[in-house]
Amino acid sequence: MASCNSVWDIPGIKAGVVTGDVAWAILEFAKAKKFAIPAFNVTSSSTIVAVLEAAKKINSPIMIQFSQGGAQFMAGKALDNAGQAASILGSVAGAHFVRAIAPSYGVPVILHSDHCAKKLLPWFDGMLEADEAYFKEHGEPLFSSHMLDLSEEPDDENISICKKYLERMKAINQILEMEIGITGGVEDGVDNSGVDKDKLYSTPEDVFEVHEALSPISEKFTIAAAFGNVHGVYKPGNVKLRPELLVDYQKFAAEKTGKEMPLFLVFHGGSGSEMHEIEAAVEAGVVKMNVDTDTQWAYWEGVLKFYKAKEGYLQGQIGNPEGEDKPNKSYYDPRKWLREAEGTMVARVAEQCKMLRNTDKCAK
Repeated sequence: MASCNSVWDIPGIKAGVVTGDVAWAILEFAKAKKFAIPAFNVTSSSTIVAVLEAAKKINSPIMIQFSQGGAQFMAGKALDNAGQAASILGSVAGAHFVRAIAPSYGVPVILHSDHCAKKLLPWFDGMLEADEAYFKEHGEPLFSSHMLDLSEEPDDENISICKKYLERMKAINQILEMEIGITGGVEDGVDNSGVDKDKLYSTPEDVFEVHEALSPISEKFTIAAAFGNVHGVYKPGNVKLRPELLVDYQKFAAEKTGKEMPLFLVFHGGSGSEMHEIEAAVEAGVVKMNVDTDTQWAYWEGVLKFYKAKEGYLQGQIGNPEGEDKPNKSYYDPRKWLREAEGTMVARVAEQCKMLRNTDKCAK
């Protein structure tokens, strides 16, 4: 991939959702060219559109991902989620929506699902069943990739379950992301805020054990190794990231395999990270960075600013500073204030792409 100058040089590349060898080649291209692709959590058609609009503006590939809770919200909170039924439905419906509109935005999209703990495996299974059904009809899975987060389990169990699922995913040429070591903080109902600090830092041996176990099955896996990551947002400097550990992981794996930088690494819990930490992570082979907290705030901020600017027009259907009989429909119409939310989210998505050097990668 080092010889490619643009994403469009990748064989089989297209605008819209990409999977299999093409999706993996994008990650190889990112590692070779020293940039990372941010993965943005989405919860609605509006947030999906915001991510795609930003990707079009920065002219680069993007990742869209659904969490279990975000997928449930996508289907509707009134639905019963017994057996993860609503989360499965929301994920699948959201994936089809992304597939329908993404080609019109002119950039490749990697479609992913976020953290899946052991208790959420029925959700994972439901998505895989949808992937397999889609593969039978279209020759590719519905999603490009999925994440298993079994980091709360003993390492041997974590790796064993990942092996089992990667065998199944290999049959449909799909990418697996796994986590070794724990990301602190709270994310989508999983609370790791009180975890032992030692578990926030993986060792080179831990990470290589994953590579050694999964690489005989398929090359298509990424590792979210812990280097002090914490979900949520904090003041710069409050989270003690150690990106130098990523270099150690790569060096250890290189010594064992004879291959330079053999690992494809993922950065979780990056909100509030300092720029030098992000740059060091990208240099060490991070190809994907999760973003959720910052874009949640950005989306809300658009609504907040709009309300403050137009408060006098948003107190009732009739009556505003221009007159007590004046209508306010053009202000409270959801298309008005949701568009404001999209606008601030678009700006934050584009900013994150710039931080990760993911701009103009689709330039021809």
